[in-house]
Amino acid sequence: MPFARLTLADPGVSADVRTRFAAEITALLEKDLLKEPEVTVVQVNPVLPENWFIMGEHPERSTGVHLEVSITAGTNTAQEKSAFIAHAYQLLADLFGPLPAAAYVALYELDGESYGYNGVTQLARRRLDPSEKD
Repeated sequence: MPFARLTLADPGVSADVRTRFAAEITALLEKDLLKEPEVTVVQVNPVLPENWFIMGEHPERSTGVHLEVSITAGTNTAQEKSAFIAHAYQLLADLFGPLPAAAYVALYELDGESYGYNGVTQLARRRLDPSEKD
């Protein structure tokens, strides 16, 4: 049940590109981290480039990006997470590149007893149905 938030220093990015990103990051979450697309949420937050800084300066000739994805702690291996981060970075470069020297992909692993959707924590959901995927 991931929540993916992309902050992007390009307020002019088209709806088609935002939609393509949402579809492709959802597919990567399913492929690399075995997450269910039906409960994957993607949010794209365009910001003004003048609000993006690296080393106190605006990146030249590149698009600032920061991808944050919340997942339930303990549901993926280090290898799965590493593959996802590499593939997500490549997707960002393909869609929004060139990217600056500091373009981050962050996986936030949240405890299942304090993370959930539709009013049910992941821990409670797991207790109700141990076979359910995250």
